[in-house]
Amino acid sequence: MGNFLAIDTSSRYLTVLAQNGAKLVKRHLSDCAMKHSVLLMDEVDKALREAELKIGDCDFIAAVTGPGSFTGIRIGVSAAKGFALGADKPLLSVTSFDLIAYNVDDENFCVVIDAAHNHYYACGFDKGREIILPPAYLSEEQVLSLGRRLYGFEDLPLENYTKLDAGACLEKAVKNNPAPPSREMHALYVRKSQAEEARKC
Repeated sequence: MGNFLAIDTSSRYLTVLAQNGAKLVKRHLSDCAMKHSVLLMDEVDKALREAELKIGDCDFIAAVTGPGSFTGIRIGVSAAKGFALGADKPLLSVTSFDLIAYNVDDENFCVVIDAAHNHYYACGFDKGREIILPPAYLSEEQVLSLGRRLYGFEDLPLENYTKLDAGACLEKAVKNNPAPPSREMHALYVRKSQAEEARKC
């Protein structure tokens, strides 16, 4: 996999990975909601220093592109793009669904992410992590009607649901993602933000 920097600011937590050869450094803050923009660069600096890695020595820069916190996603994607542009490095996009899917050994399961107001972002996978239910914005009733094992990284009041440790999931999601790094990275928004919805009214 080589050397890389990976960032996840898509939810309440913050995770930064820096890999330099066989050395992998993880920085994880479990609750930094509304503070990503203040804390991210310091955590990146600490991770890089501990890994004895420079941005210019990375093979690519990765970031979790959502869905999740609209503001958090923008911060992470913008930071990754800035690092990549400055060092002329490619980007690797990892969705919030990938984050969980590459840490699940199950068949026909769904990754669910809280979207507030008893709604969820959901995406279904088969055992080979091929998408069999495209990303969707679903009510709790719709999620439960899928009749599948559910996985995520939050405390969710759903039947048949298993919570994974988001901070421990990023490494596999980056290293096992089959998508090649590219020059493009876009946030994954399954629905419009509240501000966008309000403009329609």
